[in-house]
Amino acid sequence: MGDAVDTAKKVQEYKDNLIKKAEELIIKGFPEKIVKLNDLLSTPQFSERSFTDVYQDLNIPVPDPIEIGNADTEKADGDEPGTKRARLDLPSGTKVMALPNGRVECNTPICELIKVVKPVIRTLVEDSNLLKMWISFMIPKIEDGNNFGVSIQEDTLAEIQSVETEAAAFFDQISRYFVSRAKVVSKVAKYPHIEDYRRAVAELDEKEFLSLWLVLSEVRNRYCSLHDIVIKNMEKLKKPRSSNAESLY
Repeated sequence: MGDAVDTAKKVQEYKDNLIKKAEELIIKGFPEKIVKLNDLLSTPQFSERSFTDVYQDLNIPVPDPIEIGNADTEKADGDEPGTKRARLDLPSGTKVMALPNGRVECNTPICELIKVVKPVIRTLVEDSNLLKMWISFMIPKIEDGNNFGVSIQEDTLAEIQSVETEAAAFFDQISRYFVSRAKVVSKVAKYPHIEDYRRAVAELDEKEFLSLWLVLSEVRNRYCSLHDIVIKNMEKLKKPRSSNAESLY
């Protein structure tokens, strides 16, 4: 019996600490994060860069053209009518055993931006999860009537869950960029003479640069929207039902 009481006490302490931490985050943490993200978006790393700043050479040289002899393909005048012409095998691509200049590095400017953006995304996921638990603890037991405040809690909780899901998807977007780039780079290694593949890599890098800026802007916007909706409904979120029963007459 004593162990059950101690466990219940620890759980209640956890809930109280979480509620206190969440309220501090809303009142103090969110405004600080919004200002910090605004300052970050104003830095030259994000605001004053052009697409050419994220260009990086692939370190894959263009080999000499393959010469194809035509001696065997010419038909001599004295050939017999039934003689078959020699088959002409055109190369389907360059066999990539090893790159002559070493490995192909990741795009350094993009990786530097990712190092800045990923911790911001992770913080948004953690903060959203904290707010989600805070509102869950504020929801009262189910009763008939006087549920307007509870509906506000549920709507706010749904908005926070949406932000959490969207923030987690940003991580998947970054991983998909590396997979897509690797596939196109492998095409460049196999078909080094085709300039379109090289251009495709550059376009992919430019797209990711724009996406990272957009992600950072969206994180800032999500913090603003969460702070706004919680502050405006703070009273109903903390006390969804009136403590005194309203008279009907």
